[in-house]
Amino acid sequence: MTNGPDPDDPATRQTRIAVIVCSVGRPDCLSGLLAPLAAQSRPADRVLFVVTRPEDIGVDPRGAFGPRTDVEVIVAPKGLPRQRNAGLDRVMGDADLIVFFDDDYVPSRHALAGIEAGFAAWPEVGGMTGALIADGINSPGLSTREAERLVAEWDAVTPPPGGRPLRIVDRDLAGLYGCNMAYRASHVGDVRFDERLPLYAWQEDIDFAARIAGRRIRTDAFAGVHRGARSGREIAGHRLGYSQIANPWYLWRKGTMTASFALRLAVRNLAANHLRAARPEPWIDRAARARGNRIALLDVIRGRADPERILSL
Repeated sequence: MTNGPDPDDPATRQTRIAVIVCSVGRPDCLSGLLAPLAAQSRPADRVLFVVTRPEDIGVDPRGAFGPRTDVEVIVAPKGLPRQRNAGLDRVMGDADLIVFFDDDYVPSRHALAGIEAGFAAWPEVGGMTGALIADGINSPGLSTREAERLVAEWDAVTPPPGGRPLRIVDRDLAGLYGCNMAYRASHVGDVRFDERLPLYAWQEDIDFAARIAGRRIRTDAFAGVHRGARSGREIAGHRLGYSQIANPWYLWRKGTMTASFALRLAVRNLAANHLRAARPEPWIDRAARARGNRIALLDVIRGRADPERILSL
């Protein structure tokens, strides 16, 4: 005879949420994420910071969180898929919902509560991405202070999940936005990020989401700001330019990206890089990206395009 609820009974067992944050060489970004992540109205059960060396983390994050949250810093080989896989391997079996936040994402105070409520409301959903209050990815980037202001304004006028209806904004997405995506652990299972997409691993989020069972949605159940933080002028634009062509081609051949979606991505970036090369944005090296595009195009024509080639460019 036992007292209290059975921890294995689905009717009484509490949902466990794990948050995985991967970072390389951006301790300032991580320090800006600590406070909003620790202040969640529904605390995370586990938070993993996956870095490539201890210096990436800056300060010990454990003191920022309450007793309910188990906080861990782990070191993994450099590369977003490798780091995310290291986080997945650590939490599988100890989480029901797995959340990926970028190190420059600032979540609403009710983000985790909204993720939990959304998955409870929509059992057919395997993965979701939230509403972006603002996205600095196509700009010089937003400061931590500006992102915090925007989130505070959102929280001031938006009731928590229990006080408003939750909406599915888009259904059956091609993929989820990697800066703020959440999955049912039961649907993830043995699926892992493709480590043949090295370093920043452009489009790895699309590839991963495409291999997860269940519907993929965008929802207003949770929200946040993606700062799009940058560390000065782009210094490896040729690598990203190569990935902008080679990665969609690789994922189309793999079967996780449709031909039309892959072609649209490639053409859009090819055109943007070449048309803006003469007058580029101060934070983007368009000429280098265009050069990488051309190298990848030649490799595609020759039948030897390979995402891993960026490691030798």
